Amino acid sequence: MKVCIYGAGAIGGYLGVELAQVEGVEVSLIARGSHLAAIRENGLKLDIGEEQHVAKVTATDDPKELGPQDFVIVALKTHQAWEIADQMVPLLGPDTAVVTCQNGVPWWYFHGVDNAYRNLRLNTVDPDDRQWDLIGPQRAIGCVVYPATEITAPGVIKHTYGNKFAIGEPDGSISERCQRLSEVLEKAGFKAPVLPNIRDEIWLKLWGNLCFNPISALTRATLDVVATDPGTRALSRNMMEEAQRIGARLGVHFRVDVERRINGAARVGAHRTSMLQDLEKGRQLEIDALLTAVQEMGRLVDLQTPHIDSVLALVQQLGRTQGLYPVFPEEAGSPESLVVD
Repeated sequence: MKVCIYGAGAIGGYLGVELAQVEGVEVSLIARGSHLAAIRENGLKLDIGEEQHVAKVTATDDPKELGPQDFVIVALKTHQAWEIADQMVPLLGPDTAVVTCQNGVPWWYFHGVDNAYRNLRLNTVDPDDRQWDLIGPQRAIGCVVYPATEITAPGVIKHTYGNKFAIGEPDGSISERCQRLSEVLEKAGFKAPVLPNIRDEIWLKLWGNLCFNPISALTRATLDVVATDPGTRALSRNMMEEAQRIGARLGVHFRVDVERRINGAARVGAHRTSMLQDLEKGRQLEIDALLTAVQEMGRLVDLQTPHIDSVLALVQQLGRTQGLYPVFPEEAGSPESLVVD
């Protein structure tokens, strides 16, 4: 089995090192800069517990060197994946599956749904239908990422907690390709359940990210503070309730209530959300997949999102003033964005 990790950063690198230990799996990595140079020279290193795992695998910044794969695991942020969609094409054979390991609403979200929104494209996460057309939604396998990892030095990944990667087909089937992928991931030491409704799991994680991430970036507060301070907790609750109403209209089942979800975030402790970390390090902010797409979906199902709208406007302006947020070509929910086959 040939598996390419597109984006061998904190999560992609973690996956790559552990998958490389599985017999019969040929792993390749796509990385860049000093990280790529270190991987080529010393292998990709993973510090996990008291151990260090090292994978000596093919690493490149040019996908054309690798050829078609069985699985391409995309471990880039949503805006990055959109930018490199054309570069992914050489990795795609007739049966290649593309596993999307991103936070937020995926570009293929309405593929395979059995309702009036079937094959609707979301402009906020896939402007100009770039990924839909170049990759094809039929290749997509959804993946919800739970581990926490970080790059501590070029070529070195540190694992903090978690080993679960929930996967699922957009149409809800328990497909042979998902079962194969799950089996390989579990051989590598991960928990990899195949879920019949991956969208429920996507929304459960999105539910927290859409409020905690931007509020933490705007206030510089850690997760425990955002979830326990009366003001930011109330704002988080209001945003989550707006999102829950949207999800419910789209057929999503939330297996926990809002208060339990917020309490769970508070128990994580003094964690700096990914958006806060990106802000501090001068990296592009992942706003559209977490907030703008939810706003677009709200307009689609005719629901108002005043709290989401307000926080979105603030964090977008924060991103623009810091040079960390691009402007996509069409406004969310514009007529041009609501294209259905």
